Amino acid sequence: MQFKRQNELRTAPDIKDVPPGQFVTEKFPVLTYGPTPNISKKDWRLRVFGEVENTIELDWAQFMKLKQDLLEVPFHCVTQWSRLENIWEGVLITTLAKLVKPKPNANHMIAQCYGDYSTNIPIEIALDGMSMLAYKHDGEDLTPEHGGPLRTVVPARYGWKSAKWVTGIEFSNMDIPGFWEVRGYHNNGDFNKEERFWPELS
Repeated sequence: MQFKRQNELRTAPDIKDVPPGQFVTEKFPVLTYGPTPNISKKDWRLRVFGEVENTIELDWAQFMKLKQDLLEVPFHCVTQWSRLENIWEGVLITTLAKLVKPKPNANHMIAQCYGDYSTNIPIEIALDGMSMLAYKHDGEDLTPEHGGPLRTVVPARYGWKSAKWVTGIEFSNMDIPGFWEVRGYHNNGDFNKEERFWPELS
Protein backbone atom coordinates (compact mmCIF):
# COMPACT_ATOMS: atom_id res chain seq x y z
CA MET A 1 0.00 0.00 0.00
CA GLN A 2 1.43 3.38 -1.04
CA PHE A 3 1.12 6.33 1.31
CA LYS A 4 2.00 9.99 0.87
CA ARG A 5 1.24 13.18 2.78
CA GLN A 6 0.19 16.46 1.21
CA ASN A 7 -1.98 19.28 2.53
CA GLU A 8 -4.19 21.16 0.07
CA LEU A 9 -6.90 23.70 0.95
CA ARG A 10 -10.20 23.20 -0.86
CA THR A 11 -12.81 25.93 -0.37
CA ALA A 12 -16.51 25.55 -1.12
CA PRO A 13 -17.59 28.06 -3.79
CA ASP A 14 -20.82 28.79 -1.89
CA ILE A 15 -19.22 29.16 1.54
CA LYS A 16 -21.04 32.46 2.25
CA ASP A 17 -24.45 31.26 1.06
CA VAL A 18 -27.08 30.63 3.75
CA PRO A 19 -29.60 27.92 2.81
CA PRO A 20 -33.34 28.53 3.25
CA GLY A 21 -34.60 28.28 6.82
CA GLN A 22 -31.13 28.69 8.42
CA PHE A 23 -29.60 31.35 10.70
CA VAL A 24 -25.87 32.04 11.05
CA THR A 25 -23.87 31.54 14.24
CA GLU A 26 -20.17 31.60 15.09
CA LYS A 27 -20.73 29.01 17.80
CA PHE A 28 -20.45 25.27 17.16
CA PRO A 29 -23.18 23.65 19.28
CA VAL A 30 -22.83 20.03 20.39
CA LEU A 31 -25.82 17.85 19.51
CA THR A 32 -25.54 14.15 20.32
CA TYR A 33 -27.95 11.31 20.96
CA GLY A 34 -26.75 9.06 23.77
CA PRO A 35 -23.44 9.03 25.69
CA THR A 36 -20.24 10.45 24.23
CA PRO A 37 -17.54 7.78 23.83
CA ASN A 38 -13.91 8.47 24.74
CA ILE A 39 -12.00 6.57 22.05
CA SER A 40 -8.26 5.98 22.32
CA LYS A 41 -6.29 6.45 19.10
CA LYS A 42 -4.27 3.42 20.16
CA ASP A 43 -7.36 1.21 20.02
CA TRP A 44 -9.08 2.93 17.08
CA ARG A 45 -9.39 1.13 13.75
CA LEU A 46 -11.04 2.07 10.46
CA ARG A 47 -12.38 -0.65 8.17
CA VAL A 48 -13.24 0.22 4.56
CA PHE A 49 -15.19 -2.58 2.94
CA GLY A 50 -18.28 -3.67 1.02
CA GLU A 51 -18.62 -3.49 -2.76
CA VAL A 52 -14.90 -2.84 -3.27
CA GLU A 53 -11.98 -4.58 -4.92
CA ASN A 54 -9.75 -4.23 -1.84
CA THR A 55 -10.97 -4.30 1.77
CA ILE A 56 -8.60 -2.45 4.10
CA GLU A 57 -8.27 -1.88 7.84
CA LEU A 58 -6.15 0.99 9.12
CA ASP A 59 -4.85 1.87 12.56
CA TRP A 60 -4.28 5.51 13.47
CA ALA A 61 -0.64 5.61 12.37
CA GLN A 62 -1.53 4.13 8.97
CA PHE A 63 -4.43 6.52 8.52
CA MET A 64 -2.19 9.51 9.24
CA LYS A 65 0.19 8.42 6.46
CA LEU A 66 -2.52 8.85 3.85
CA LYS A 67 -2.66 12.01 1.73
CA GLN A 68 -4.03 14.80 3.91
CA ASP A 69 -6.21 17.70 2.75
CA LEU A 70 -7.83 20.83 4.17
CA LEU A 71 -11.44 21.86 3.60
CA GLU A 72 -12.94 25.30 4.17
CA VAL A 73 -16.68 24.69 4.08
CA PRO A 74 -19.92 25.71 5.82
CA PHE A 75 -21.72 23.40 8.26
CA HIS A 76 -25.52 23.42 8.15
CA CYS A 77 -27.39 21.72 11.00
CA VAL A 78 -30.91 20.38 10.52
CA THR A 79 -31.88 22.30 13.69
CA GLN A 80 -31.54 25.48 11.56
CA TRP A 81 -28.16 26.91 12.57
CA SER A 82 -25.30 27.37 10.11
CA ARG A 83 -21.61 27.97 10.86
CA LEU A 84 -20.22 29.30 7.59
CA GLU A 85 -16.44 29.20 8.03
CA ASN A 86 -14.90 25.92 9.17
CA ILE A 87 -11.51 24.50 8.30
CA TRP A 88 -11.33 20.72 8.54
CA GLU A 89 -8.21 18.61 8.17
CA GLY A 90 -8.29 14.95 7.23
CA VAL A 91 -8.47 12.46 4.37
CA LEU A 92 -10.85 12.88 1.46
CA ILE A 93 -13.23 10.00 0.76
CA THR A 94 -11.85 10.03 -2.79
CA THR A 95 -8.41 9.19 -1.36
CA LEU A 96 -9.82 6.12 0.38
CA ALA A 97 -11.73 5.17 -2.76
CA LYS A 98 -8.49 5.05 -4.74
CA LEU A 99 -7.18 2.46 -2.28
CA VAL A 100 -10.23 0.21 -2.12
CA LYS A 101 -11.60 0.75 -5.66
CA PRO A 102 -15.42 0.67 -5.31
CA LYS A 103 -17.12 -1.67 -7.77
CA PRO A 104 -19.39 -0.26 -10.50
CA ASN A 105 -22.50 -1.45 -8.63
CA ALA A 106 -21.64 0.57 -5.48
CA ASN A 107 -24.15 3.42 -5.28
CA HIS A 108 -24.02 4.46 -1.61
CA MET A 109 -21.51 5.00 1.17
CA ILE A 110 -22.55 3.99 4.69
CA ALA A 111 -20.63 5.61 7.56
CA GLN A 112 -20.55 3.29 10.58
CA CYS A 113 -19.74 4.58 14.03
CA TYR A 114 -19.41 3.78 17.71
CA GLY A 115 -22.76 3.40 19.45
CA ASP A 116 -24.39 1.63 16.47
CA TYR A 117 -24.85 4.96 14.65
CA SER A 118 -24.81 4.98 10.87
CA THR A 119 -25.83 7.25 8.02
CA ASN A 120 -26.18 6.80 4.27
CA ILE A 121 -24.70 9.01 1.54
CA PRO A 122 -25.20 8.70 -2.25
CA ILE A 123 -21.85 7.72 -3.75
CA GLU A 124 -21.79 10.77 -6.02
CA ILE A 125 -21.88 12.97 -2.90
CA ALA A 126 -19.31 10.86 -1.03
CA LEU A 127 -16.97 11.09 -4.02
CA ASP A 128 -17.60 14.76 -4.86
CA GLY A 129 -14.05 15.71 -3.87
CA MET A 130 -15.22 17.62 -0.78
CA SER A 131 -16.43 14.86 1.56
CA MET A 132 -13.83 13.94 4.15
CA LEU A 133 -12.83 11.91 7.18
CA ALA A 134 -11.67 14.70 9.51
CA TYR A 135 -9.65 14.73 12.72
CA LYS A 136 -9.11 18.49 13.11
CA HIS A 137 -11.46 21.48 13.12
CA ASP A 138 -10.06 25.03 12.90
CA GLY A 139 -6.57 23.75 13.69
CA GLU A 140 -7.51 21.77 16.80
CA ASP A 141 -7.90 18.03 17.27
CA LEU A 142 -11.57 17.08 17.38
CA THR A 143 -12.85 16.67 20.92
CA PRO A 144 -14.95 13.59 21.69
CA GLU A 145 -18.02 15.86 21.84
CA HIS A 146 -17.44 16.90 18.23
CA GLY A 147 -16.74 13.39 16.99
CA GLY A 148 -13.07 12.83 17.79
CA PRO A 149 -10.91 11.15 17.02
CA LEU A 150 -12.50 10.94 13.54
CA ARG A 151 -15.75 12.02 11.92
CA THR A 152 -17.09 12.37 8.41
CA VAL A 153 -17.62 15.82 6.94
CA VAL A 154 -20.18 15.91 4.12
CA PRO A 155 -20.52 19.59 3.18
CA ALA A 156 -23.30 19.01 0.63
CA ARG A 157 -25.76 17.70 3.23
CA TYR A 158 -27.23 18.63 6.62
CA GLY A 159 -24.97 18.02 9.59
CA TRP A 160 -26.38 14.68 10.75
CA LYS A 161 -24.87 13.17 7.59
CA SER A 162 -21.44 14.18 8.97
CA ALA A 163 -21.21 11.27 11.36
CA LYS A 164 -19.16 11.31 14.57
CA TRP A 165 -16.81 8.59 15.90
CA VAL A 166 -16.38 6.77 12.59
CA THR A 167 -15.03 3.22 12.61
CA GLY A 168 -16.17 1.93 9.23
CA ILE A 169 -16.87 3.05 5.69
CA GLU A 170 -18.99 0.66 3.65
CA PHE A 171 -19.49 1.05 -0.08
CA SER A 172 -22.87 -0.54 -0.73
CA ASN A 173 -25.06 -1.47 -3.69
CA MET A 174 -28.09 -0.67 -1.52
CA ASP A 175 -29.44 2.51 0.05
CA ILE A 176 -29.51 1.59 3.75
CA PRO A 177 -31.15 4.30 5.91
CA GLY A 178 -29.17 5.03 9.06
CA PHE A 179 -29.93 5.94 12.67
CA TRP A 180 -31.77 9.22 12.10
CA GLU A 181 -33.15 8.29 8.71
CA VAL A 182 -35.20 5.43 10.17
CA ARG A 183 -36.42 7.84 12.89
CA GLY A 184 -38.01 10.32 10.52
CA TYR A 185 -35.14 12.42 9.18
CA HIS A 186 -35.07 12.78 5.40
CA ASN A 187 -33.15 10.06 3.57
CA ASN A 188 -31.26 12.55 1.39
CA GLY A 189 -30.82 15.64 3.60
CA ASP A 190 -30.15 18.27 0.91
CA PHE A 191 -30.21 21.63 2.72
CA ASN A 192 -30.85 23.57 -0.49
CA LYS A 193 -34.18 21.73 -0.74
CA GLU A 194 -34.84 21.85 3.04
CA GLU A 195 -34.98 18.06 3.17
CA ARG A 196 -35.16 17.87 6.96
CA PHE A 197 -37.74 15.13 7.46
CA TRP A 198 -39.51 12.45 5.45
CA PRO A 199 -42.22 14.15 3.30
CA GLU A 200 -45.06 12.37 5.07
CA LEU A 201 -43.91 13.92 8.37
CA SER A 202 -43.68 17.47 7.02
